[in-house]
Amino acid sequence: MSNPLRPAALSDAPAITALLNAVDEIEIGRPETDLHTVEADLKHPGTDLERDSWLAFDGDRLVVYGLLWDESEGERIDIDHYVLPDHQQAGMRVLDAMEARALEKARDNGAQRAVVHLHLNVRPTLDTGLIEARGWQVVRRYHVLRRPVDPAADLAPQAPAGVRIRACASEADQARVHELYQASFARHFDFQPRDYPSWLHDIDAEQLDWSLVWIVGVDDLGDVGFLLARGDREAMGWIRSIGVLPEARGRGLGGLLLRHAFAAFAAKGRDMVGLGVDTANATGAPELYARHGMTLHYAVDTWETVLG
Repeated sequence: MSNPLRPAALSDAPAITALLNAVDEIEIGRPETDLHTVEADLKHPGTDLERDSWLAFDGDRLVVYGLLWDESEGERIDIDHYVLPDHQQAGMRVLDAMEARALEKARDNGAQRAVVHLHLNVRPTLDTGLIEARGWQVVRRYHVLRRPVDPAADLAPQAPAGVRIRACASEADQARVHELYQASFARHFDFQPRDYPSWLHDIDAEQLDWSLVWIVGVDDLGDVGFLLARGDREAMGWIRSIGVLPEARGRGLGGLLLRHAFAAFAAKGRDMVGLGVDTANATGAPELYARHGMTLHYAVDTWETVLG
């Protein structure tokens, strides 16, 4: 008889991290999940672990993990789902529970339906035929890109006349990055507006090295862009987000920020830098990253289902 599902607790973070790294090894060839990332997810303010998380075991071994959160406060619900290949039945039991909870959550928000998104590697451990039979379909693809960096080759770029880059050195600067983030991503696919406290949680601000966050400004418009990077991922330096306001695009500011981040990571002794990009991004981001030597590490699909 199958073991019953149970909700996750923060104390389960090491076991969940081990499961996600086992999935990483199958999907991308190496473990790339850090404990602090899992802990931050479990602390998500939009998640009630008792009702919004699920664990399935084979004996004492964790084989499925699911987490649900709600940033839209409407019909859009997000889920994570990780399953070991030989435990698809348990994976579907968790997905049953997640779909039911997603619809309940959306209706609690006053919506008539739930539009649920799930991100999966393009060659996932989950049998996608099982979710296609349930009405799930791919609606977007993202690429995780990476680039080697070297302190001798990746030197800090010289900003052109009328352009300045400053480190995020104060709480006022942090709040400004939040404003720039919201404005520069407002028209992006699946963007969910976030107030300042919620955004601080999203970026795991307590663990963030703010010296790896920069603001770019120009004489005629003031602050117009930012780059937010993380140095606490073991696998590589990570650029979490880079954005430039629409009115300042086309001036080379994104590339300037990117080269600045490469130089900073190289100076800190990192040998690889990565980021994620929407392949259908209309701002030219995929081309920008390609011009700066970033190549494909792996691809992720956004799957969607509509319940109700």
